[in-house]
Amino acid sequence: MIRFLFNQLLDEKSFRERRRITISDVCEETGLSRPTVSRIANVPGYVTSTDTIERLCRYFRCTPGALLVLVDEEPDGQASK
Repeated sequence: MIRFLFNQLLDEKSFRERRRITISDVCEETGLSRPTVSRIANVPGYVTSTDTIERLCRYFRCTPGALLVLVDEEPDGQASK
C-alpha cells in the first residue's frame, strides 16, 4: 500500500514556519478541496490523482518520494513499514 506522509510534512512545515498550519490553509494555497485533503490526512490507502500529488509536493516543496511511502501489508490486513 502507498501511504501519504501528509501529517508528518504538515507538522514539519508548521515547525519551520513557527505557526500552526491547518487543513484549510493547505486547501487555500493548493486549490484542493477540503474533503480531498482530509481524506489524504486521515484515510489509509486513499487513492488520488497525480495532479493532487503534484500540488502537495509544490506546497511542501518536496518530491513525491518525501510525500509517499510504500508499506507492506501484513497478512491480517494491517500495514507495516
